[in-house]
Amino acid sequence: MMDVLVKEQVFQHGIDKVWRAISRGEEISKWFIKADFKPEVGYAYTFTATEEHGSTQIKGTVLEATPYNLKYTWKVGDAPVETIVLWHLEDLGGQTKLTLAHSGIAKFGGETAVEMFEHFGKGWDACFATLKTYVNDEETAPAH
Repeated sequence: MMDVLVKEQVFQHGIDKVWRAISRGEEISKWFIKADFKPEVGYAYTFTATEEHGSTQIKGTVLEATPYNLKYTWKVGDAPVETIVLWHLEDLGGQTKLTLAHSGIAKFGGETAVEMFEHFGKGWDACFATLKTYVNDEETAPAH
């Protein structure tokens, strides 16, 4: 069972624009999910999905917040497992490479871990699509 889900995408925008989109609660709320989030180590954040997505809450604590790395714990609803999400940005001279690594998924154990790996994979694909739309200044609705 793989434990780390990795997604990468290159954006045709500067690193600061992408950084703001993934690290500011008000911006995260526009493309991803309603967010009470600050890029401050120790901040206890809450993401809340729309009713359409079950009003699920994701909670965690910011572990690292240094441009251009953001790392936090990730606990979905009342799931017994806490995972880790890491965002890393790389400046490509006017473009930005974004790498997301979601780790600890194997802690779910057995078939549940396989299902969660697939679920998180599809979810992050949807998020990357709406993030791209958002940073392109196109009208978007949150992924969740």
